[in-house]
Amino acid sequence: MSNVPALELKGITKRFGEVVANRDVDLDVRHGEILAILGENGSGKTTLMNMISGIYFPDEGEIFIDGAPVTIASPKDAFSYGIGMIHQHFKLIDVFTAAENIVLGIEDGKYDLKRATERIAEITARYGFELDPKKKIYDMAVSEKQTVEIIKVLYRGAEILILDEPTAVLTPQETQKLFAVLRKMRDDGKSIIIITHKMHEVLSISDRVAVLRRGEHIATVNTAETNEGALTEMMVGKKVSLNIARSEPKEPLDRLVVRGLNCVNREGVKVLDNVSFEARSGEILGIAGIAGSGQRELLEAIAGLQKLENGEILYYDPKAGGEEVNLRDKTPVQIRDLGVRLSFVPEDRLGMGLVGNMDITDNMMLRSYRVGHSFFVDRKPPHELAERIIDELEVVTPGTTTPVRRLSGGNVQKVLVGREIAAAPTVLMAAYPVRGLDINSSYTIYHLLNRQKESGVAVIFVGEDLDVLLELCDRILVIGSGVITGTLDARKTTKEEVGYLMTATERREEA
Repeated sequence: MSNVPALELKGITKRFGEVVANRDVDLDVRHGEILAILGENGSGKTTLMNMISGIYFPDEGEIFIDGAPVTIASPKDAFSYGIGMIHQHFKLIDVFTAAENIVLGIEDGKYDLKRATERIAEITARYGFELDPKKKIYDMAVSEKQTVEIIKVLYRGAEILILDEPTAVLTPQETQKLFAVLRKMRDDGKSIIIITHKMHEVLSISDRVAVLRRGEHIATVNTAETNEGALTEMMVGKKVSLNIARSEPKEPLDRLVVRGLNCVNREGVKVLDNVSFEARSGEILGIAGIAGSGQRELLEAIAGLQKLENGEILYYDPKAGGEEVNLRDKTPVQIRDLGVRLSFVPEDRLGMGLVGNMDITDNMMLRSYRVGHSFFVDRKPPHELAERIIDELEVVTPGTTTPVRRLSGGNVQKVLVGREIAAAPTVLMAAYPVRGLDINSSYTIYHLLNRQKESGVAVIFVGEDLDVLLELCDRILVIGSGVITGTLDARKTTKEEVGYLMTATERREEA
């Protein structure tokens, strides 16, 4: 039995109309191993995992569990075969406790929470989890919620676990704890599949790596026998440079000065607490923090989209000899009319960044339609811009007239980032511009941000990959629960120091 894979796919094909998402995929996962799945956006990773977890059903091919052919037509079928998937966006009920969420939906008669709590305690002790079964979800940190999701599938008897971007919103310390737990689960004979875009994590945690390209399985290699360059070349079919050439800032000048910002949300919770910092021309200022720490509100405040209690946002206009302008006195339209292009790449791409039913050209025009004075709109410049972005960022689309909602998430992100950078701002704010992008596309964006910096733009980069923040940025501003807890020199600090500040609740002296 030890030589028989825990899970094996043979000839799996999945089509959506004329689009082939997966073609003739052969793949296996062994007992007691961690398998990483790598691939560019649109390579078929998610579709393949959705077929294993019962969300989709393959058009062709077979799935084997412990050598026996099985039919997985629903998530319930997947659970019956010991397969559990932990999605990136948690599916928990906030007002329930951890234990209540874990047992919810189990068809074994009435719920015995005392017995369930005892079993949850056994699971946490066995693998090294830290969890209070009686704690409400709304009182939990992100890492605790993830723990609930993992224990939920283990409680149901999962032997094969699929984790989608499990470290996306974790601090380095939380990531290390998660990896320690996953290694214990592997040593206990569990089979673990991880989807991640963070190459250093792939090399750190996995035993083998399976690479997909354009829906096909290219190869599965032993992690110890490969490296970032080789894996990336398999993913994209060509050699890719994975170096971020960070240059020294040249004559940096204060372009944006923020002083004493305070902001309270609709629920009366203070989301920005006396925030002060400077963004300088020719420099990339990184902002690090656990998701929901105030990053979005901060950028929205600068862009004129967030109501503030008090504070100053001062802009020094290079077109007017460095004249000081208080942006709090201006509307978003007035800010743009001043020539202050605070380009904002939002977290919600289709919510406030792009209009899904409009095509790519029309989405380019959203930033420029006010310029014209004629009833008729000139579509030629935005059409040319759309074509340039498609070409430079390798956006996978039939053409510029394709509605944005028909593009994959990664390609939507490319369109949005490309449009914002093309606006030629003097201050460029980019919130999670590579979220959901594969490594090749991500490095394209990093290089574009570096070019903006070298042309004198003040770049504010909000990211979740600390390795990238340390390699790309000049300074890193760390925010925790709306408070700036520290400003660090990115060339001299460490991931651990940034991670420590991410969980702090008050400002520490600058390192």
